[in-house]
Amino acid sequence: MHYSLRFEWLGMVFDISTILMILVTSLVVLLLCIGMTRNLTSATPSGAQNVMEWIVDFVTGITKSYITPKKAAGFVSLALTLFLYIFLGNQLGLLFNVNTAHHNDPVKQEVVSDKVVDWLTASTNEETKKQKVDKVMEELNSTDPHAHGVVIGWWKSPTATPSVTFALAFIVLLYSHYLGIKKSFGGWLKHTFLNPIHILEEFIIKPLTLPLRLFGNIFAGEVLIAFLLGVGIFGSIPLFIWLGYSAFVGSVQAFIFTTLAMVYLSQQVNEDH
Repeated sequence: MHYSLRFEWLGMVFDISTILMILVTSLVVLLLCIGMTRNLTSATPSGAQNVMEWIVDFVTGITKSYITPKKAAGFVSLALTLFLYIFLGNQLGLLFNVNTAHHNDPVKQEVVSDKVVDWLTASTNEETKKQKVDKVMEELNSTDPHAHGVVIGWWKSPTATPSVTFALAFIVLLYSHYLGIKKSFGGWLKHTFLNPIHILEEFIIKPLTLPLRLFGNIFAGEVLIAFLLGVGIFGSIPLFIWLGYSAFVGSVQAFIFTTLAMVYLSQQVNEDH
């Protein structure tokens, strides 16, 4: 089992490795976009510019498939940001597996500090925190020669964390409702609340299916990768195959999330809705 360092602030618990990976993914997207567009030319594109133009055309195609052409241009930047962030975030967990193992060894005077234990067991519930402390201390003090102690994971796909995928979905859905209200408050009320099916769709189905689909696929993939890494040399071939499949799944999930985001936005901005 892998642990992560967490801290509590304003009654909420924040995962340090998740925050780190959110920042890393954002930085990678920013640097990639800058690097691929720094030498733009109006002549026949080549190299990085050619790739970037292909990505923009691909995302523009998704947007125009669901939003009317005269309005689609205003949503291409959002779709491009979502696609690149999710695509690259999905792939980052496949590149590295950065973990550190910790255990208490009084003989060598190597003892994990109380502060680290507090970060490992951060919780808003005292009973849950106590249970976590007991389990962490048991693993830290284990005398089993085959035990790894407490293993802290530092590098993972940000989209393998539900808080990230739910935040992305919340932004998309909140923005879609904002656009609906801006277009016509009465029309938004009629579309959202008049039919019980629409209430179920807008406030339960969409907020759950959009983030959970992304999280479930990426998290399950990384769990299996961690298992195959633990198998050793016998898991080399399955690991290689699974890494390729996971890269494909990560790409598909970025496409699906972006497509659904544009579908939900189109339901609020198109004239026939």
